[in-house]
Amino acid sequence: MPFSLDSARVAVIGGGPAGLMAAEALVSHGVQVDVYDAMPSVGRKFLMAGKGGMNITHSEALEPFLGRYGARRQEIAPLLDAFGPDALRAWLKALGVETFVGSSGRVFPTDMKAAPMLRAWLHRLRETGVRFHMRHKWVGWDTENGALNDASGRPAAHTLRFTTPNGEQLVTCNAVVFALGGASWPRLGSDAAWVPLMSARNVPVAPLRAANCGFDADWSPYLRERFAGQPIKSVAISLTDVDKIVHYRQGEILLTETGLEGSLIYALSSAIRERILADGDVTIALDLAPGLTLERVIAEVTRPRGSRSMSSHLQGRIGISGVKLALLHEVLSKETFADSNRLAHAIKALPVRLTRARPIAEAISTAGGIPFETLDAHLMVEQLPGAFCAGEMLDWEAPTGGYLLTACFASGRVAGRGALAYLAGLAGSRDGCIERTANANCVTLKRKRRASD
Repeated sequence: MPFSLDSARVAVIGGGPAGLMAAEALVSHGVQVDVYDAMPSVGRKFLMAGKGGMNITHSEALEPFLGRYGARRQEIAPLLDAFGPDALRAWLKALGVETFVGSSGRVFPTDMKAAPMLRAWLHRLRETGVRFHMRHKWVGWDTENGALNDASGRPAAHTLRFTTPNGEQLVTCNAVVFALGGASWPRLGSDAAWVPLMSARNVPVAPLRAANCGFDADWSPYLRERFAGQPIKSVAISLTDVDKIVHYRQGEILLTETGLEGSLIYALSSAIRERILADGDVTIALDLAPGLTLERVIAEVTRPRGSRSMSSHLQGRIGISGVKLALLHEVLSKETFADSNRLAHAIKALPVRLTRARPIAEAISTAGGIPFETLDAHLMVEQLPGAFCAGEMLDWEAPTGGYLLTACFASGRVAGRGALAYLAGLAGSRDGCIERTANANCVTLKRKRRASD
């Protein structure tokens, strides 16, 4: 039987947002799609991320939005051109999920939950023919890649090995989309077991590192026992990165038993991590009174305090108390704390030494993975024809706030469309919709790469 798109079979390995989006892009064009996941159910990390409120994307303008991807902005841009924040919200609406913009600009489903959205999506995927295979852990290839054929004579690019509750199984497919995640939250399925499998096929993999993570600060027993778990609200961080660029952000952090974490730390985690890797540690400056100028703080702290203690004086004049006051005592010597002028300067720039990132298994996400330079414009691995990668397997990172999920959805869509274009080529298809979509992404990415050369 001649090979055609409607006789093609694609394996999608990984049931997170990137994998499911790839499956949707493929099945909508008549391709048989089988989704494999090592866990008992799909979307486990997605559901965990949504427990505190499902932040799906962000409403800010595209230019600052792209800036959140740092060094990989250029590679992420064409993915968002294909399926960006507005397209994601429109897609959700078509799924029956209404969204709203929160006060911070973050976008949430109206019910703030991930589970109803995932249920609706899985129902639609199953209705359109996607087949799901749970407790199937990918453990490599059975044969070398090449011009292979299955029993029916159709082109078969990959024969994949899976361990299952019923023993090892082999799956032959014409293309495969890998969406196996990074190395954070391994208990939910992202265990990076794919790294040695890809490396064995000579696919470069940049070392996986913790991103959106906390950092250790070697607190005293007193601070750990009395203040661990307390938020430090209305604070700002100043940090000089490895390129000597000064970052300043305001927000909220959390004091933990081991150091600091929270949204403000996550936003700067890349710069903090790289400084620690380069120098062994990094000292950040905490502004404990970001709403006041240094001159105002000096004026208030040096104001005569009579018989009041310095601690009472700070609380009464500039609202420094609780965990902020404890941090001052933790970092400053008794002599500095007693010197009003030096204390005022410390309130605006308290030096806090961070020594190491928390273990990668605790991180929200990871940096590192398969470099974009190893992929073509459709996210196909150049060393493995017919193999595409999406989501956190790729070498990029972004802060929390909807940026991670948006790029995962977008990369899944591009990888799925890329697999379609690949299959169309095998079939000698002239499907204009597929070719125009794929070629538009290809031209955009290649243009951006040439501009940087």
